[in-house]
Amino acid sequence: MYIPPDFQETQPSEITAIIAGAPLACIVAQTAQGLLANHIPLLAAPDGTLIGHVALANEMHHLIPDGQEVLAIFRGDNAYISPNFYPTKAQHHRHVPTWNYQVVHIHGKIRFLLDRQSKHAAVGLLTRIHERRVNGSAAWRMADAPKDYMAQMLDGIVALKIDIDRVLAKSKLSQNRADIDYHGAISGLRATGHEAMAEQMAKHLSKQD
Repeated sequence: MYIPPDFQETQPSEITAIIAGAPLACIVAQTAQGLLANHIPLLAAPDGTLIGHVALANEMHHLIPDGQEVLAIFRGDNAYISPNFYPTKAQHHRHVPTWNYQVVHIHGKIRFLLDRQSKHAAVGLLTRIHERRVNGSAAWRMADAPKDYMAQMLDGIVALKIDIDRVLAKSKLSQNRADIDYHGAISGLRATGHEAMAEQMAKHLSKQD
């Protein structure tokens, strides 16, 4: 991934936040049949790996051998930036459109796990975190489902883990712009309904103060 110095994201807390906020990763791998890409929810496990699961019918666990390097892409907020957002445009018109975004690329070695304990752990972690975010104290639990039904569901999946080798992260948030244009971009984003990206830029600005 091309990362100009202005846009290199090195803060572990921000990288973690991007992954947590956009857990549907795109896992890309080279196979004997060519490039393969699958969109899979992933979470950071307590052991420092990425954990998730795929359907048993998904051929990726047959096409990608254990231990092969894969790329997991997490794409956070993104928005179009118009030259009209910049107050200095009226002075010299030396601006062009661009796109702001946050993204994390994680390179690592993948392993597929077929044992019941690994599959139960993967589903348990994913549902526990996301259910609490959505439903709080009323979160759905695996134990809420009949045991025979849950066993059937677990038989239909394959757990996976990615041992992380390298992390590349990019926060392209107009850091290369003058303060007046940076604030103009935030205002322009809010005016066009891109509040999430505007908040990311405002948060980044507060860290610099």
